[in-house]
Amino acid sequence: MTNPSPIKLSVIIVNYNVKYFLEQCLHAALKASQSLVTEIFVVDNNSVDGSCQMVREKFPTVKLIKNSDNKGFSKANNQAIRQSSGEYVLLLNPDTIVEEDSFTKCVHFMDQHPEAGGLGVKMIDGKGHFLPESKRGLPTPMVALYKITGLSALFKRSKRFARYHMGHLDKDQTNEVEVLAGAYMLMRKTTLDKVGLLDEDYFMYGEDIDLSYRITLGGFKNYYFADTTIIHYKGESTKKGSINYVKIFYQAMVIFAKKHFSKGRASLFSILINLAIYFRAWLAICTRIAKNIFLPLVDALVIYGGFLWLLPYWENFKFHPDYYPPKFLNLVVPIYILMWLAGIWFAGGYRKPIKISNIFKGLIWGTIAILIFHSLIDDSLRFSRALILLGSTWAFLSLLTYRLLLSPSKSKRVQFDRSRRKRIVLIAGEQEAQRIKQLIEQSQMKIEIIGLVQPNTQHSKANFLGNLNQLTEIIQVHKVEELIFSATDLPSQKIIEIMLTLSKQKVEYKIAPPESLSIIGSSSIDTAGELYVVHLNAITTEKNRRNKRLVDFFLALLILISYPVSCWTVQNKRGLLRNSWLVLWGKKSWVGFAGSKQTQEQLPQIKPGILTPANLFSGELSEKRIMEIDIVYAKDYRIQQDAEIIWQAWKKLGQ
Repeated sequence: MTNPSPIKLSVIIVNYNVKYFLEQCLHAALKASQSLVTEIFVVDNNSVDGSCQMVREKFPTVKLIKNSDNKGFSKANNQAIRQSSGEYVLLLNPDTIVEEDSFTKCVHFMDQHPEAGGLGVKMIDGKGHFLPESKRGLPTPMVALYKITGLSALFKRSKRFARYHMGHLDKDQTNEVEVLAGAYMLMRKTTLDKVGLLDEDYFMYGEDIDLSYRITLGGFKNYYFADTTIIHYKGESTKKGSINYVKIFYQAMVIFAKKHFSKGRASLFSILINLAIYFRAWLAICTRIAKNIFLPLVDALVIYGGFLWLLPYWENFKFHPDYYPPKFLNLVVPIYILMWLAGIWFAGGYRKPIKISNIFKGLIWGTIAILIFHSLIDDSLRFSRALILLGSTWAFLSLLTYRLLLSPSKSKRVQFDRSRRKRIVLIAGEQEAQRIKQLIEQSQMKIEIIGLVQPNTQHSKANFLGNLNQLTEIIQVHKVEELIFSATDLPSQKIIEIMLTLSKQKVEYKIAPPESLSIIGSSSIDTAGELYVVHLNAITTEKNRRNKRLVDFFLALLILISYPVSCWTVQNKRGLLRNSWLVLWGKKSWVGFAGSKQTQEQLPQIKPGILTPANLFSGELSEKRIMEIDIVYAKDYRIQQDAEIIWQAWKKLGQ
């Protein structure tokens, strides 16, 4: 009997509530493991999105470590490192996709370079753009200062000023670097035995810098390896632009400085970091305020400008010049404007993208409020109703006109929701294309599938627009906005190659993993990524959550008001009173899922229910049947469903 081959590589993925990205990551990692003896660990930091269930069902060979709390990045990785037995250890983010030969190439490079302790790779984002953090320098006080002041961004290729991202090094050439990125961090196990594991003082961020530095202190080298590329969606687990992120990241830098720098340099670094935190926080607050008030402020100026223009004409037509006193323009008109703006805001007229109907409804409600206000105020402040109606007409026409003029711009603040469908092309074989089409149809997204592109360079068949060699022409001719790749028909390496080739095209990308009910992509590091999820997403939409809460609230209020009468219509009077208060305060819902706690891990998170969809069925139901009922309820939620369940099981509202 032959002994099993020793494990060459241990891949460790720490997951926290990114189930769909993790699924895609594991598909790619398993493909990349086929030519190496590899073990894969997933350490889950107490996710609530059903990640663990997904791993157990779809990836039974993966070693799952399920934590009962969020232990942070360092502790979670160390848990798996201690259990690993590979010659090399790879820390891999769940929001990454590796090429089929990434692991083989990286391990071969490490085998050929015994002085190498750690290795990172070329990373691109979800739009095919190179991520500069693929190669980094040590954040000394001066390097940090250059980055904080923006000099590194201004002199992107300077060896001095762009040291943070090693801008002087060619991204297409393998080079020695100082710091590896934690998204893909390959290390020799013997190196970790010598320099130690990740420092658990870091909860999130900074631990990769700390470990990279200790690797170099241990006499080893870190390399940026340019011969393989991975996709790093970057920003799916955390919001990179948030104040909280800035604070956590820079505080991690302070820990690093105190640990590794002399007292004087550490103090200087801490001062710089604290200045950076306050500056970035102030900048973020100002930016957020500016974004929120920009459109209402412009609206106010446009409406006020209209009154300045309308008033003289109205005075000359109806009365005489200067008929209205100064307080009309200085006091009354600003009050009118505030009411119109409030009406637009409450009607959703400032939500993105813009809906003309919401602006119209907001102005109508604002005008009604102004007319009521007009009838109640003192006679000295009561002016012509005709001016109110003229002003509201001007407001609607002017606000609509200037938004239409600005809508072609890239700013989402002034883009209209024209209910236009996004133009998409599928790069897939016929069988997988049909599956992806069904996913898109069931996702209820506004999408128009222009056609299929053959996932090879052979002469295209009649039902395809063309082949991979014709992609650029297809995008231009058909005005394609998004490409969806089939991971079943195209290897990750080819997908990444296409993304890099088309990176200058104004097109977005998504990937459909095999046998998955999700299609994944990302347009920006500041978003949580764009995700077409077919199953169980209907009840989680903002509209459905709001409608469900309104039904819960008003029914609970009605029952409490009429309790002396309503209590006689249920089996448990005291329970009805208790449940009504729990629903009123948002602790429970009148209708929730019927399944067990374990099966509900696979469903969207909603409030526990007094009743369930299973109340519509008589007799004892199997666990499988209950799960099916819950899925249908979650996928195709309607208010009428709750109303029917409550009506049919009214007597059980006190249970």
